[in-house]
Amino acid sequence: MEPNDILRIEQDIVSTLKNIYDPEIPVNVYDLGLVYDIDYTPDGAANIRMTLTAPNCPMADMMVEDVKLQVAKIPGVKEVNVELVFDPPWDKEMMSEEAKLELGFI
Repeated sequence: MEPNDILRIEQDIVSTLKNIYDPEIPVNVYDLGLVYDIDYTPDGAANIRMTLTAPNCPMADMMVEDVKLQVAKIPGVKEVNVELVFDPPWDKEMMSEEAKLELGFI
């Protein structure tokens, strides 16, 4: 697999994450700043480190499962691993400018 192929698949993963919304906030998980790291390996594994807006989020399992299901649909992705982390803790400064504007923080 060429480096450009890996980059393209990582971009497809970002595009997919931008279509997955936090059920309690009308902003996608990527622009909310919940995704800390995306690593796609040449063997087809998509490794995603992400967090939640609150450690006790009642929708945690549903969000992680949605990320796994949607990313698994991307051609070239054979396995999806989502690691839920809480360090560093999420805060609103992690949101994209678009998300802040949409939620009225700007």
